[in-house]
Amino acid sequence: MKISVIGCGYLGAVHAATLASMGHTVVGIDVDAAKVGQLGRGTAPFFEPGLDELLRDGIATGRLSFSTGFADAADARLHFLCVGTPQSKTSDGADLSYLVAATQALLPHLAAGSALVGKSTVPVGTVDMLRGVLSPRPDVPLGWNPEFLRQGTAVKDSLVPDRLVYGVPEDSAQEDATTGTGNPGAAITAALDAVYAPLLAAGIPRLVCNFATAELIKSASNAYLATKLSFINAMAELCDATGADVKQLGAAMGMDPRIGGRYLHAGLGFGGGCLPKDIRSLRVQAAALGVESVDRWMDVVDSINRDQRSRTVGLAAELCGGQLGGRRVTVLGAAFKPDTDDIRDSPAMDVALQLASAGAHVTVTDPAAINNAWLRYPQLRFEPSTSQALDGAELVLLLTEWDEYAALSPADAGARVRRRTLLDARNVLDASVWETEGWTVRGLGRGSAPSLSAARTTATIPGPTRPTAPSPTRLSAAGHRPG
Repeated sequence: MKISVIGCGYLGAVHAATLASMGHTVVGIDVDAAKVGQLGRGTAPFFEPGLDELLRDGIATGRLSFSTGFADAADARLHFLCVGTPQSKTSDGADLSYLVAATQALLPHLAAGSALVGKSTVPVGTVDMLRGVLSPRPDVPLGWNPEFLRQGTAVKDSLVPDRLVYGVPEDSAQEDATTGTGNPGAAITAALDAVYAPLLAAGIPRLVCNFATAELIKSASNAYLATKLSFINAMAELCDATGADVKQLGAAMGMDPRIGGRYLHAGLGFGGGCLPKDIRSLRVQAAALGVESVDRWMDVVDSINRDQRSRTVGLAAELCGGQLGGRRVTVLGAAFKPDTDDIRDSPAMDVALQLASAGAHVTVTDPAAINNAWLRYPQLRFEPSTSQALDGAELVLLLTEWDEYAALSPADAGARVRRRTLLDARNVLDASVWETEGWTVRGLGRGSAPSLSAARTTATIPGPTRPTAPSPTRLSAAGHRPG
């Protein structure tokens, strides 16, 4: 099938490359000439494992091309809208202006018999709004096919997704593609089935639903994942107050099949261009619809996540004797998560800035995000070499859980720093191994505050006396990295 992908940012570039790898002929359209030129040379303008190989293969076979001209999409049978919907600069809601502009630009080039399908994450009601934009072309059906990509695993998530969702008009959401000739929902379903035929043949589940459901699915999924992350981080603070170990707590909770262990890894919290934006957008939608419970719930989730950053800065100050001013601090990690160079709403960069504002001399290192971080935060010092970044450090903070940081040798690192003091804000290191090499190691929720033992001996629990439960068997578990 001849397909166009409108918008070649993170979502669009990955989607175009993976569709071409399935055998379709794909043209990616974007107004950014520099981005189009780079993609056309087989190189992504961002770091994503496996994407460059897909781009080069698609271009070499002639199935994949990129252009700045919407006219080059004119002969496509299906058009995917993959334009960004960032958080508005004036509110927590989504900015849909790019989506509207792209649809308007495509309108004169829609051939008879073609279809338009959105993939961007949008608030409920967006499809109805775009139907108005498409009103001059009632012959072109509109559908919604939400994306579920995770940065760092986006290629795999596209080639082996856990589900496919088709949003179609309400009166045809339950219709099969083989029925209802002339029905726009059946036409969208049939077109998407043809696009994803290899995935459907491999047994990937497919859900056909109405537009409102399709618009909500991505935000609702992200809100639930954000809730799990904020919950375990709230428990981490409780663990620090009681002497419990949040890694063991999360491992024990994850053994319950009703809960599961994924996203129960306590640490610095989430960031990036999706989870924070989506839960804030969901708050705006809920408030507008009068659903106060969702509004309040997402506010708590967001607040807990933000507080993890200030908690980390407070722990860093504690490890420096209460004073960060003049201290040489090394930050391991700038990206919001490993296997990406994305620093949007990065907890690591937020903490680094707060440390610098408190007077610390901060050096930041990262395997992939150094250039992006330096361009955005020129007031900080950056060092591409991890070993050189450690030179003379009085405090080391592990803020992004790259594999190379988890594999650091405590002896080698200790030979470079001035003080062997480490704050593992992602709880990925084996503290006992580092402590054997003379390091002082602190994690979030690991119950290691010096005052906790004394606090436990004097604490009084109000209410009736309860029988003392037998001590549980000590648990051990490896950490789980969120996807």
